[in-house]
Amino acid sequence: MPQPDPQQPEPAGSPAAGPVDAGPAAWPAAGELPVATISDAMERFGVADGIRPLWRGAALSGRAFTVWTRPGDNAGLHAAFEQIRRGEILVVSGGGDETRALIGELVAEKALALGVGGIVLDAAARDVVELERVGVPVFARAVTPAGPWKTGPYRLGETVAVGGVAVAPGDWVVGDDDGVAIVPADRVDDVVAATHELLRGEGERREANRRLVPRG
Repeated sequence: MPQPDPQQPEPAGSPAAGPVDAGPAAWPAAGELPVATISDAMERFGVADGIRPLWRGAALSGRAFTVWTRPGDNAGLHAAFEQIRRGEILVVSGGGDETRALIGELVAEKALALGVGGIVLDAAARDVVELERVGVPVFARAVTPAGPWKTGPYRLGETVAVGGVAVAPGDWVVGDDDGVAIVPADRVDDVVAATHELLRGEGERREANRRLVPRG
């Protein structure tokens, strides 16, 4: 695998530091809570702007494993696969570049074999039909057939920006058909509780709507 520029500092998240544990069992599973309501519970903050699922029904939930890479280069993704743990979400800050796809079918198959819970790219992807077949949830800013560079540099395990939202290693990443929300790890319990409360209120309003009748 090509290495980053040796003149650059060593990337964070080295094997010596140890991998981050996957999300607690108490955290909601993929598709269990709507991203829209989670965002409402955070006062409409935390939604990654412009990051969408690459196929209908894609959903993910888990701890973030972060990658910061130069635009159009996926060397950092391959390095992340040496450390990422089962169930973690690969979150890639690629500068919003739409000209080079950082992942395709082969990368998705590798992620599937390693038990990765999903991939979120502030960048582009390709092989959309094959990605859906492989089944690893992928959320990205764009789709392009153009492949990536593989020379670095990159950083692992640092706080990154994805869709205008800060993502720290271990934060809760949740995605569905509406997009992706990021919940700081120390706020997950409060946000989940607030989300359930909002859903109860929505249920009451939904029931009231069913009782409405036309006038006249």
